[in-house]
Amino acid sequence: MILNNKILSVGCVAVALLCASPVNALGHAADVIPAITDISVTKGVFTLPERGATFRIKGADADALASYLSQSVLGVSDAKGGKHADIDINILGRGDAESYTMDITPKGISVKAADEAGAFYAVQTLVQMTSDGRDRVVECCRISDKPRFGYRGLHFDVSRHFRSKEFLKKQIDAMAMMKMNNMHLHLTDGAGWRMEIESYPRLTEFAAWRPERSWQEWRNNGTKYCEQSDPRAQGGFYTKDDLREIVRYAADRHINVIPEIEMPGHSEEVLSAYPELSCSGRPYENADFCVGKEATFKFLEDVLSEVIDVFPSEYIHIGGDEAGKGAWRECPDCKARMERENLENVDQLQSYLIKRMERFINAKGRKIIGWDEILEGGVAPNATVMSWRGTEGGITALKSGHDVIMTPGSYCYIDYSQDAPFKEPVSIGGYTPLSKVYSYEPLEPGLTEADASHLLGVQANLWSEYVTEDSHAEHMYYPRAYAIAEIGWSRPGKNYGDFHRRSLAMNDLMRERGYAVFDLANEYGERKESLDSVSHAGAGAKVIYNLPYHSKYPGGGDTTLTDGLRGGWNNNDGRWQGTLDDVDLTVDLGRVMPVHYIGAAFFHSEGAWIHLPEKVIISVSDDGETFREAGTVWCDVDPAYPKIMVKDYGVAVNTDARYVRLHAVKNPRPGAWLFTDEIIIN
Repeated sequence: MILNNKILSVGCVAVALLCASPVNALGHAADVIPAITDISVTKGVFTLPERGATFRIKGADADALASYLSQSVLGVSDAKGGKHADIDINILGRGDAESYTMDITPKGISVKAADEAGAFYAVQTLVQMTSDGRDRVVECCRISDKPRFGYRGLHFDVSRHFRSKEFLKKQIDAMAMMKMNNMHLHLTDGAGWRMEIESYPRLTEFAAWRPERSWQEWRNNGTKYCEQSDPRAQGGFYTKDDLREIVRYAADRHINVIPEIEMPGHSEEVLSAYPELSCSGRPYENADFCVGKEATFKFLEDVLSEVIDVFPSEYIHIGGDEAGKGAWRECPDCKARMERENLENVDQLQSYLIKRMERFINAKGRKIIGWDEILEGGVAPNATVMSWRGTEGGITALKSGHDVIMTPGSYCYIDYSQDAPFKEPVSIGGYTPLSKVYSYEPLEPGLTEADASHLLGVQANLWSEYVTEDSHAEHMYYPRAYAIAEIGWSRPGKNYGDFHRRSLAMNDLMRERGYAVFDLANEYGERKESLDSVSHAGAGAKVIYNLPYHSKYPGGGDTTLTDGLRGGWNNNDGRWQGTLDDVDLTVDLGRVMPVHYIGAAFFHSEGAWIHLPEKVIISVSDDGETFREAGTVWCDVDPAYPKIMVKDYGVAVNTDARYVRLHAVKNPRPGAWLFTDEIIIN
């Protein structure tokens, strides 16, 4: 009996030790992000030795890969002609770009790759399967993997808030693990110039610095710049050596760095340093380059020549978005240019600039990318279009034979909040959770095979107006960048539940690497009121609009405010109705009935210029002509409150009525929007 107790005790200890060991110590190919194209699981496992593990690379000159492997978390060294290697890599020099096959058997790992990039991505698969080299046992399987799209990008806005080269290199490492291959570096914008240009030193002596670190504070204080020597100076720039170091680091990880130099708009910082390039000739008056002046083209060509000297990228991004063009209409130089070139309008004037810059860049052996506004006035012949204002511009460009990168704002803009705004850092507005990003399908129905051949791939964009800290930036990138990586690499056919499971595991790995990822495990989700319909006395009632809603934000039309559906965290979800005027409407209940409560919710998003009403006046009537006031609700929220919020304005009443009038007086700020969802009447 004592012996049996001892046996039982030992058994319990063994079970306890077994339970304490890592549950997922065995590495599975099905856990990888992005999802592998094809996996055939076979019998057995392979154990990568803790010590003395080796690799061998045959084929192309792969010094960079050998160096990477020798320093990698896999803990392997070059076999250097030994008879056996645990990881045997053969670079074939043929096959689909970036593709590889990997056979894991009980005896070792064999990789056959079309090129060095494919071999590198096979290594990244192993890195994930072994949880950064900690789990040395992996399942035996055959992997065949290749990307769906050749372009898989992530955008970094270093103008609004400068990021160090160390930060960028850290993100390059994350991109490499996710098999992303293009870093879009937004180097210039009104908030600051970030690249050393030897021929125009004022760009980094003055236009790279401002008295306030926060973009919001800088905007609120008049968007002024300052000298680098000013004690208040905030900002920074990259020397050419810094950028060359970033480019080399990225290239070793098969990532291309695409520089963006904004033109003709978003150029306030340039025109403050060199005001002679503006239409007025005075600083702080114009945001767009003067297209009428030859000095503008000399500046742009000089700058781009220095950019091309530093960045080997096939593509140079020239912006082209959101140019105001207002000064051009009155500028004598622009008018003269339009007359000489037989241009009918300012859109064609912008097109003239884009086409001229394309000729210059093409002559240097490079190609241009521009935001979809470059389609206005006629797109440059060889331009690649980055479609952000929905997908319409991209589809138009595809059908006209232009290459396209899809990055529609509603799916791929990750500066929007990814969870309930009350628990998230400040964002520019909107609501784009991981599930929505993952649901995006770049190849829309109706595209021909010829159209689809011009779709290069996808990209996620993080604009950093509201993202001051590096940790905040990482919080916004991850895990949503995982979704973009998988959309760009993996074949169609999505399972969000499985992707969510893999994203949780990837988050753990990223945290261990020191990234400040979003806490996906404790996601709150959509506004709870929007998840179910609401039943109330006004549901289905006719709404009489005393002031019309805006055609851009109609929601579901005239029935939006009594359809029983409440809006979510996104003002553009089809349930919120927007206006630049007051909201003034009357609900007809159809008959006189007892009324005890009247109210509505309003949306606030300071970054999107959506503000709560200054006050809401609620009145009732029996005949629709003579109204008696039931109550007034005043706003008690600071209009500058930086986060998204939804606020109910309601009054308790005790009366009989057939008609209910709601008059929401908009915030007096110029350009303020007012958004309303369901009018609740009980």
